[in-house]
Amino acid sequence: MEDPTSAGYSGLRGVLYRLRVDLLVLLVACCAFLPLVITPPHLMDDVDAVQAQIARNMLQSGDWVTARLDGIAYLEKSPLIYWIMAASFRLFGVHDWAARLPLALINIALCWVIARFAMWAFGRRAGLCAGTILATCIGIFLFTRILIPDAALTLTITLALWSFLRLLDPAEPRSRFWFFTLYISLACGLLLKGLIAAVFPVAICIIFLAITRETSIRELARRFRPLSGLAVLLLIAAPWHVLAILRNPPYFDWTMHSGPGAYHGFFWFYFLNEHLFRFLNLRYPRDYNTVPRLWFWLLHFVWLFPWSATFFTAFRHSYRPATREARVRLLALIWIGFVMLFFTLSTTQEYYSLPIYPALAILLGSDLAARERYPLVPRIILASTLGLCLCAVLFILVWTAKVSTPGDISTALTQNPELYTLSLGHMGDLTLRSFAYLRLPLAVAAVALLIGVAGLIRVRRTAAAVAVLALMMLTFLQAARLALIAFDPYLSSKNLADALNRSEPGPLIEGDAYYAFSSVFFYTNRTALLWNGRSNNLEYGSNAPNAANVFVDDSTLKALWLADQQTYLLVYGVDLPQLHELLGVDLRVVATSGGNYLLSNR
Repeated sequence: MEDPTSAGYSGLRGVLYRLRVDLLVLLVACCAFLPLVITPPHLMDDVDAVQAQIARNMLQSGDWVTARLDGIAYLEKSPLIYWIMAASFRLFGVHDWAARLPLALINIALCWVIARFAMWAFGRRAGLCAGTILATCIGIFLFTRILIPDAALTLTITLALWSFLRLLDPAEPRSRFWFFTLYISLACGLLLKGLIAAVFPVAICIIFLAITRETSIRELARRFRPLSGLAVLLLIAAPWHVLAILRNPPYFDWTMHSGPGAYHGFFWFYFLNEHLFRFLNLRYPRDYNTVPRLWFWLLHFVWLFPWSATFFTAFRHSYRPATREARVRLLALIWIGFVMLFFTLSTTQEYYSLPIYPALAILLGSDLAARERYPLVPRIILASTLGLCLCAVLFILVWTAKVSTPGDISTALTQNPELYTLSLGHMGDLTLRSFAYLRLPLAVAAVALLIGVAGLIRVRRTAAAVAVLALMMLTFLQAARLALIAFDPYLSSKNLADALNRSEPGPLIEGDAYYAFSSVFFYTNRTALLWNGRSNNLEYGSNAPNAANVFVDDSTLKALWLADQQTYLLVYGVDLPQLHELLGVDLRVVATSGGNYLLSNR
């Protein structure tokens, strides 16, 4: 195997040779993720704009402990992702691209770290393959296109597990560096996603040690210095947890159930409700859904596409921990198995398995790096699949060539609100007619698929196949980015926010929960009264003693609407008949976008 630490050269040439993998992986990752900083052009409603608005609220209020939306405490998430976005706002101003920039850089860093991890274990070729796989698989694009902390969590878990292996190596020359990397990563993970950030790496490491039985407890204590490490971890992670408990009493409530109108403080909601009860599917309110277990497993062939073609061959290697390569493979296998089993026994969304992607990239990358020629059967299967997809895209382009496209894409979509509690729930809104609005993305996707098909037919060597597939995916990701631009009026309410900013001053009322039009709140930096919106994520915080009184019922809405003061209302189009019946007056439309409306009473 190629020596991962030496290229056989010295001086400047040797440095450049060793840096070649870093530069190539960084180039691929930048091409994949940096365009997402500016497109889709606007933050989407729901969690995308919510995360950005929380960061802005922290920056403006100076309260870096308790996240708030519309004056209501939002207690379910750790704050580090908000702090990172707020720092970006401080540096660059409050812009949607400034909210997205940190996540893009985190994704790039994750690809670079996994390339370095694989290079340390298997050599330069494996590092290049692993970093490229992670940067260009479909799942990493789908699940990092919105402002959620899971990519950052995955980075901390990856660093913690790599540090663990480095500290186990008796010949490791930089043990102090990896000691601090281990415990700082665990601490940052706790501040990103809660206890799961420590549970995953610690459990994986314990299982690994139990299987290998290579190191005595005394030797482990000497290398890992658990008391010193715990001190480092607590120094970083404990202050926020303590302050959050103190500022959101009652301090320690151990109630084992809850319901409408109940409030038990931060400790209960964050540690019991958000961690224990969510795992047991007993969380209240239950504002989420779960993917069927079989699909949760099988869809990884889609999320890892096109690299999943060699999925099964990647596992046909030695896992006996006699060499560094085998130890890394064993750790990766435990890594994948534990995370998948954990979520199989719990509630799960499509993106919850994101922490296993680095382990899969290592296994897939090391397998490809060991082959001079790309495996024949996977190449045939992959080329055939890409060919069928190309035929489907071309058929849709021909079928929609003469389909008119009045208005925006929302006019051709269906609505399935029962699916929106899943990460990819809006995929169910697509109709065949809606593809007429996606002609440019489909054309670019066809070019990408053609690159893949033609390339796989011509090339035989693994390095060339990896290059072809990487080019195909980078092109395909641009098609997906263009599609998100077409969906912008449907997924974002930026047009309604612009109309509101141009209108006369007046109170704002929003129909439904805060998440429904969250991008309006970001782009206008306004609060609103919520009509029948005391539900889901803000329900619990709305019962706190100091919560803002922002919820209105039908009678209050009618009184406000019929008063002399200029008032605005954001509603879904499907709510218009109910509004006509309730208010008994004509509704003045200020603006409409994506099937939703900004109304005025004057």
